[in-house]
Amino acid sequence: MGEFVRSGRAFQVWNYDPSHRQLIIRSDPSRLDGTTTRVEVYFGHVEFMLVLPTYHSLRVRLAPPAEFRRISDFAGVPAEDSGSTYLIDPGGMSFVVSGRPSWREAVRRRNDPALFDFSEEWPPSYEAQWGNVEN
Repeated sequence: MGEFVRSGRAFQVWNYDPSHRQLIIRSDPSRLDGTTTRVEVYFGHVEFMLVLPTYHSLRVRLAPPAEFRRISDFAGVPAEDSGSTYLIDPGGMSFVVSGRPSWREAVRRRNDPALFDFSEEWPPSYEAQWGNVEN
């Protein structure tokens, strides 16, 4: 099972667009954690989410069966959503029911356009890394 992990950096819920059901969690470069890149994680077709406003690390992965049962019991997420329920923090307490998450990382200044600005060309002319969380 593939997952996306970034430890030791500050992430925050950057944008949620309810009309398009899109969530972006973002980490900007910071002297505090010694990072030079921006990281954005995109969730499309969001059906349900239980998220905190900030995280000190991010680990995005498909919820394993035991964790999905816990989420289903707690939040009433139906069994058919087990293949689209993603845990997003190292402790597994936050989750998003959505399409497969994607991530992008690149050197960006704070005021540069978002990495998931769909009006921009992709792949970009600058050096970047990107991928998806695999099921």
